[in-house]
Amino acid sequence: MLDILIIKELKSILQSPKFAATLGVCTALILLSIFIGIREYRVAVSQYEIARQLTDEQMHEGHSWKRLTNKAIRMPDPMQIFVSGVNYDIGRWSEISKADNIKLEHSVYSDDPIFALFRYFDFAFVVQFVLSLLAILFTYDAISGEKEAGTLRLIFSNPVPKAQYLLGKGIGAIIGLTVPIFLPILLSLLLLQISGIPLSLTNWMQIGGLMGISLLYFVVFIMIGLLISALTRSSNLSFMAALVVWVVLVLIVPKVGVIVAGQIMPVPSVSEIEGQSGAYAKDQWAQFMDSMSKREMGRQENPAGSDSAAREAAAQTSMAELDSVRESVEQDINQHEQMLLDDLRHRKAAQEHLGLTLARLSPASAYQLAAQSLAGTDIDSKARYEDAMTTYRNEFSAFIDKQQESPFAGGIRVEASPAGFKIKLNQGENLDLGNLPQFRQPLRNMGSLLSGIFVDSGILVLTILLAFAASFAAFIRYDVR
Repeated sequence: MLDILIIKELKSILQSPKFAATLGVCTALILLSIFIGIREYRVAVSQYEIARQLTDEQMHEGHSWKRLTNKAIRMPDPMQIFVSGVNYDIGRWSEISKADNIKLEHSVYSDDPIFALFRYFDFAFVVQFVLSLLAILFTYDAISGEKEAGTLRLIFSNPVPKAQYLLGKGIGAIIGLTVPIFLPILLSLLLLQISGIPLSLTNWMQIGGLMGISLLYFVVFIMIGLLISALTRSSNLSFMAALVVWVVLVLIVPKVGVIVAGQIMPVPSVSEIEGQSGAYAKDQWAQFMDSMSKREMGRQENPAGSDSAAREAAAQTSMAELDSVRESVEQDINQHEQMLLDDLRHRKAAQEHLGLTLARLSPASAYQLAAQSLAGTDIDSKARYEDAMTTYRNEFSAFIDKQQESPFAGGIRVEASPAGFKIKLNQGENLDLGNLPQFRQPLRNMGSLLSGIFVDSGILVLTILLAFAASFAAFIRYDVR
């Protein structure tokens, strides 16, 4: 009996004019999203290569280890083709030097604000908004529509268990609606191969996981459509209820959750942190300048003597002391700024945890978070890159400290003579960068990827089971006449 009900539902879907429209829309949107993703990935790779080349050229032109700076640059990931996430929001690189803290800069949206107007268009966007709407529109009248047509009464004039009927409706809808998605996905993967996008084994496993999560999300809205149909008696009422439910779950709940978290756990803005850091730095430099002024007045009151060699030695000693004090002030300022940034990160992490927990009341948020976690474009990606860049900064600084060079190589040299002081700029020789440590992109194994989607995939499965159980409970009392 169950197979007959499934075949009946499949025929109903495949013969429906909505099926052809759905197939066309799904194919066009999914292929378009992959095509746009491939294009943007290639642009990102080109920008990455240019940035690395310019950084290498600048470093090879340096003459002083003390003043050597580098850049840690994020490498584009092919998974951003499918799920953009926060990839375009966070910066693309950070300056690496002993004097500066890590700060990702030059995001795509900050360099080209026009792209921020319409945000991204990727595979996850199509699934989250378009396919979920199509799923609920296909099933909102699965029961109420048959009641209006009179076929429901004819079906139950035979000994058909209501549980089997509902199960046949659900399975038939899942099979019938998965076909329009499966075909363009295969074409998209073929397009990736033709385009020569480098995909590792991990990338293919990520893509497989993404397809599984997308199917779960799709089934969620099929079950919600069945539930709405089982709770209503007319297709018009079912249609209105389906639209309201979709708008609430997909558009409203995710945003409300984040807003509520922001009100419960307020976090200072980055500009406020920069203001506090700037005020502290200004105060420290003012003290430094005052100390140097007093030191200079003392030196003028007690000159080193008339001998030029003695004056030159005194001047070099003074410059060395000045450089040491200046480095100490810079280190103190950087430590204070890092303390403020660490506190900000902890407070933002607590706020984000609360906001995401509330947002997960919507299956749309659960799907979005799972997809971004699988692709590595989730909200934690910024922290992962900053941690990797901080580690590299420590390695870079340790390497610089080990290099042996003249204290004044590549810097300013002051010579004293009876005619006065002369300031010379020492160019020095080009640096040997052969053993310079290289920045390593943060990597995630499949274990961490799967653990990141465990909660969200569990939410989707639980939603499916609850929706089907509620549909069954409602349909048991349904008047089929």
